[in-house]
Amino acid sequence: MMKVAVVQLHAGQDKTRNIAKAVYFTKAAIRNKARFILLPEVFNYRGRSDRLRLVAEKIPGESLTPFIVLAKKHKVFILAGSVFEKIPGQSKVYNTSVLINPAGKIAAKYRKIHLFEAVIKNCVVKESESFLSGNKLAVTQIEEFKVGLSICYDVRFPEFYRNYFKRRGVQVLCVPSAFTKTTGQAHWETLLRARAIENLCYVLAPNQVGRDNRGIETFGHSLIVDPWGKILAKADGKKEGNFYAKIDLVQVKKARAALPAI
Repeated sequence: MMKVAVVQLHAGQDKTRNIAKAVYFTKAAIRNKARFILLPEVFNYRGRSDRLRLVAEKIPGESLTPFIVLAKKHKVFILAGSVFEKIPGQSKVYNTSVLINPAGKIAAKYRKIHLFEAVIKNCVVKESESFLSGNKLAVTQIEEFKVGLSICYDVRFPEFYRNYFKRRGVQVLCVPSAFTKTTGQAHWETLLRARAIENLCYVLAPNQVGRDNRGIETFGHSLIVDPWGKILAKADGKKEGNFYAKIDLVQVKKARAALPAI
């Protein structure tokens, strides 16, 4: 059994302030004895897409350094939900999720595969204009749990998670997100619970909250879901904070024994 914390943040255009705020909530989670702490997608910057190249960095870089220090000092696992990763010779960047282990090492790195495209209240979002997509799954071990990484829009592609379950045998799925309010009200909880149920996995989904400078509002409602689809922790759609639950490998084994779907 392991205590986990999902961190709900409202990141803005001030990268330094965003990092400091994420550090603050991570330290609070450590004080509350969380062993695995997850930040949301793009926790270090939400703003104009034409500035992404300026805020992008190598991995590890300035956004990850304080979390590497915290992970090593306190012997915890930290998922840096995602940062903008520089690509040599490219104007576009990767949207990259990074798992830091208790030795302060990068245990896994996942580059977002499915790039978001939508029209939200007359605002066109087309991530492919600023990002290159990744092409590899990322699996890591967190104590006794085998964990698969993903980011936000990936959650709409069930076959992606089936690969994690059927071919990689994962028991925990991470979905750090900046899921919009418009689509979140309709689909967020349904999609996350479905991914948990159909793969009999825990789903850990820290989300952004609040409106960015482009007028796009994120949904909040960060979730922790068990392998039977039960919601163990749920944030609201208004405030930042940490939300906790305990995940138990025995519950995964029980669910898969009760419903041997594959």
